[in-house]
Amino acid sequence: MKTYRDLMVWRKGIDFVTEIYRATKNFPQSEIYGLTSQLRRAAISIPSDIAEGYGRYSTLDYVRFLRMAVGSLFESQTHLEIAKNLGYLENVAADKLGEMSREIERMISSLIKKLEVAKQG
Repeated sequence: MKTYRDLMVWRKGIDFVTEIYRATKNFPQSEIYGLTSQLRRAAISIPSDIAEGYGRYSTLDYVRFLRMAVGSLFESQTHLEIAKNLGYLENVAADKLGEMSREIERMISSLIKKLEVAKQG
């Protein structure tokens, strides 16, 4: 692997951000500085933290940034639930975004475990 761009989890994170932007463009204008902004920023942090951690060239730092990405992912999931409850997202869109986020969650968790095992070995 030559760069973070080769990581499937980073690519999935970029796809997630793209879908978040598409979904939030129809949120009410009154939410532009509220839920729309919060959700977009949390989603953007996911692939950004993956990339930044990769660039640290330290397994300990990399794992720390991956854990921050998981935190941003959980924040995104929470915002999505709120958006769904408020009727800003239709069930189909919310379900698609939810599944995308859970897949990224599994991938990051797996990557963290692999890095921790490699560091111990």
